[in-house]
Amino acid sequence: MRIGLVYDLFDDYPWIEGEAFDADAENEPEETVVALEEAFRSLGHEPIRIGPARNLLKRMDDPGFDVGLSIAEGARSRNREGEAPTLFELMGVPYLGSDALTMSLSLDKAWTKDLAGAASVATPAYHVVSEPEACPIPDTWPWFVKPRYEGSAKGLTKHSRVESPASLVAQVRHVIRTYGQDALVEAFVEGSEFTVAVVGHDPARTLPVIQRAVEAETGIGLHVLEREGLQDAEYEWVLPGDLTPELERQLQRDALVVFNKLECNDFARVDFRVDADGKPWFLEINPLPTFAPDGTFAIMAELMGQSYPDFLASLLDEALKRVTA
Repeated sequence: MRIGLVYDLFDDYPWIEGEAFDADAENEPEETVVALEEAFRSLGHEPIRIGPARNLLKRMDDPGFDVGLSIAEGARSRNREGEAPTLFELMGVPYLGSDALTMSLSLDKAWTKDLAGAASVATPAYHVVSEPEACPIPDTWPWFVKPRYEGSAKGLTKHSRVESPASLVAQVRHVIRTYGQDALVEAFVEGSEFTVAVVGHDPARTLPVIQRAVEAETGIGLHVLEREGLQDAEYEWVLPGDLTPELERQLQRDALVVFNKLECNDFARVDFRVDADGKPWFLEINPLPTFAPDGTFAIMAELMGQSYPDFLASLLDEALKRVTA
């Protein structure tokens, strides 16, 4: 089959004046596209490079491929991850991964948390704030301030953790002004951080749980603080959690519940914090995870004793069988 690859490389981001330094944080390096091409070729398929989702508009009448895969993030809209799936559907072309509705719902952290809570998965208390002056002032601290619909730690820095009314309002104002959207103010869970990959279908299944390093002083995930574009600093990192078999089973169970509640397909990554009492708290789910050779899925492959090309090919082959059955 011919596989149409839709993607946004860092060079593809449509910058406009005044955007945040990390507006392109979710885009991919060339190596990610190469890894996908190699995996599809190993399965006997022909990858066709499409590029950003807008390029699909030129192919509406004659797609030139049989199945689509989008890892494109788009820009400046909470529906941006659903642009390519929507166009695939208009073209009548089957595609791998989740549909546009799931993509948009999962990008909106507030709606995702509501759905997780409705499925009896614990998630930290939160507020959505549209005006800094209307920000509720909590009785307990710390809290964490995020853009409402971004990924890849976009909009997060060491200042995202707030411990006073003044710092809370200042950070909310920064998020709203800089990212042009509501701020999500979430109770910060002191403890450890874990991520769970979910793959497959009928039924979906989880891969081994990975603990993420956190910065020793603030407890913020190290992947947030060591991003390109932030001020260089030396951080002491720790792995404070104890991943017991019982905790791993609970994290995997909760990840599957959220994956199924949002009706995801084929692959996703689910993030949790675990408090000092060992209770997991759901943070967010990403049904458009990176397939970069140094990303979470590559780490999963290593933990499972597989080469990344073999692991990726197996994952994509399973997804292809779902859409072509």
